[in-house]
Amino acid sequence: MLDYLKEFWVQFHWEAMLNSLQRLAGVLLCLTVHETCHGLAAYALGDPTAKERNRLSLNPLHHIDWLGLAAMFLCGFGWAKPVPVDMRYFKNPRRGMALTALAGPASNFLLALVLLFSASRMYRRALPAEGPAARLFAFLLTTAVLSIGLGLFNLLPIPPLDGSKVLFALLPEGAYYTLMRYERYGMMVLLLLVWLNVGGSFLSEGIYIIYQWMVNLFF
Repeated sequence: MLDYLKEFWVQFHWEAMLNSLQRLAGVLLCLTVHETCHGLAAYALGDPTAKERNRLSLNPLHHIDWLGLAAMFLCGFGWAKPVPVDMRYFKNPRRGMALTALAGPASNFLLALVLLFSASRMYRRALPAEGPAARLFAFLLTTAVLSIGLGLFNLLPIPPLDGSKVLFALLPEGAYYTLMRYERYGMMVLLLLVWLNVGGSFLSEGIYIIYQWMVNLFF
């Protein structure tokens, strides 16, 4: 009996560690794609700043903010290092900023589609109930949810999230630059909203609806 309990305890810790590593890998993938696509969009619109600072990279180490990663891993809310953008390079600064901002969430939704498509291919090949293939299948599904969540969360029109830059671009020019100066205070508002769980149920419902729609496309 003692040997059985010992074996169960080891197995339990091993599974917990694998699940944690799997979630960490998913978070890194989602954040890396998100930030890289911000930089690619800015570069396509004429801003070389991200390229010059080596941010057009799929290496997670170039994008990680360790505090933000820990917060996302533990609390479900976090951030990466913002991609540097110089609006002066854009022909239309506000429109360029809005398109650059939208590239991040759009890339997360596209990534979720790719992950779910890959999972559907595995599912159609008689996926085993256990083993590396089953774990990879679970990783694809879990990371798709994380990617949808990151994309949807960033569309909220609260600074410094991407949605705020899109919203600000629709405002008169004077109001736009005034609000951008107070962008840094938005993080405190976000942290307060997350701590109070304001809107959490609506966000979860939105993630579920989008996930179900994507699943129905492929399964």
